Amino acid sequence: MQGNPKVIEALTHLLRGELAARDQYFYHSRRYEDLGLKKLYERLNHEMEEETQHADDIMRRLFMIEGKPDMRPLEFTPGNEVIEMLQKDLDTEIEVRDRLRNAMRLCEAEGDYVTRDILLKQLIDTEEDHAYWLEQQLSLIQKIGLENYTQSQMG
Repeated sequence: MQGNPKVIEALTHLLRGELAARDQYFYHSRRYEDLGLKKLYERLNHEMEEETQHADDIMRRLFMIEGKPDMRPLEFTPGNEVIEMLQKDLDTEIEVRDRLRNAMRLCEAEGDYVTRDILLKQLIDTEEDHAYWLEQQLSLIQKIGLENYTQSQMG
């Protein structure tokens, strides 16, 4: 089924963003593991898997509407310290949220409600799970301090 070229372009950009988020979470999860922060490793590894699923959903939709997935992740710069990694991940989720909202508006304008609904599920994950959790972690660090926070993440 031939898709709308504007929607295909938006999905292609979203795919590249999801792949970048996946790679960033992959890097950060392994960095947490190296630092001995088992709980953060497990959570970020889970987030990496969810980003992979988001990318898969977008790729499958692109194939269905005769798009050609571009598997080159957008560029990103990973963090190396706990606060920096959490903040970079939150910034990434905010960017993803904005791209999803814009793509959903485009889908509505172009009458592609199936794609919009796929993206809505991802937006809910992004806002209610990923971004919210990251905001909680940064807030905890402010309240209890980095040393206490990292100790609580050793598991």
